[in-house]
Amino acid sequence: MNEQTPKIQGDGTPLPMSAHDFAEWGNEQVAYIKRIDMNGQIVFAVCAANGHQLGVMDNRDTAMAAAIQNDLEPVSVH
Repeated sequence: MNEQTPKIQGDGTPLPMSAHDFAEWGNEQVAYIKRIDMNGQIVFAVCAANGHQLGVMDNRDTAMAAAIQNDLEPVSVH
């Protein structure tokens, strides 16, 4: 299935997403930037849509830039 093509029922309404589909939704397009405490130091994690940590940066600007350089749309998590 193409990620851009939604699954449609006979009446034209979309099928409910499976837990797996939902977890993988946006994985290749979105990166979440999350402030975390790592061993007493505040750092910024770059995470895939499914929560998998892709990297850790010293500051938010660097985390945002890393996401953009890797063709991901950065989104902040508060």
